[in-house]
Amino acid sequence: MIDLIYCVDDSSKWHRNNIEKNPSHYSALKYLGYKFVSKYQENSGARVYYNTLVPLEDIFIKYGVVTTRDLVTDLLEWSDLYLAGRLHKPVEIIKSPSNTELQMALQLNLQSAVHASLLLLPETFTEYDFYYTISNLSYSGDFRMILGENKNKVENIVKPQMSGFRNLYKPYLKVLHDFVDFPVVTAKLTLASEDKLNIVSDVSCSQDIRPLAKLHHLNQLPRWPQIALTRFWNRGNFRQDTEDVLRAIAYDPDSNIIVKQCINDIVWRSSVRQSLKGILTAGLYKSIKYSSKKLMKMWL
Repeated sequence: MIDLIYCVDDSSKWHRNNIEKNPSHYSALKYLGYKFVSKYQENSGARVYYNTLVPLEDIFIKYGVVTTRDLVTDLLEWSDLYLAGRLHKPVEIIKSPSNTELQMALQLNLQSAVHASLLLLPETFTEYDFYYTISNLSYSGDFRMILGENKNKVENIVKPQMSGFRNLYKPYLKVLHDFVDFPVVTAKLTLASEDKLNIVSDVSCSQDIRPLAKLHHLNQLPRWPQIALTRFWNRGNFRQDTEDVLRAIAYDPDSNIIVKQCINDIVWRSSVRQSLKGILTAGLYKSIKYSSKKLMKMWL
């Protein structure tokens, strides 16, 4: 099934037009009016409204609708790490955004993914480990990975798209040469097939894992992971500000575990809320049908 995202400036106007043209795409929520649909989109779950199992010629698609404002917020702050996480992977952008704020947010989201992943990785790792860790940021805390998703989903995303990941993250790794040694894979690309371009590299990469390097990455994390880290560290009687907390975590030998837990908590909350929201946006029949397909993929 093809997954599409529509980023719109005015969700109320968009849903009004879409309900008129494609009423069958919507659940019974459409009878409450386009204004309700728009408010439900923007004020619940991960602020995305999904229509799923929509027939298009001989295939099915699902499409989500999000406002530019909410998408930019998630990209910059990782408030939900929902669409931001999906955009850590190579995707096909059908229409390039003309909004400069959105363009910048898309770039900063990738940059944040690099810093977060390096905090989770050991001193030495492979190219595949790096892209796997990036892709797993938005899955390791997703409750659907426990029940409803293929256990090899992240691997199935990364391995066929190694070339796409290289192209996506190369610019961000170049500027971090003081912190990470990431050799460029020098495969012979002349007349190379896509399979050869996507070969999984075992080239060894290394990074500086001293506290000052970790502190640099921690300072580059988006707003909500930093808030989560501060709350985690300040449990009990501790009351330190974010700057002191990040410095303390940088010197903690279990810093990778702490960062992972805080990111997982963000993903867990947004995935639960969005899944509950999906029961109403899809309708009971489509929800059962969609979930059963997910379960089948999980066990096959």
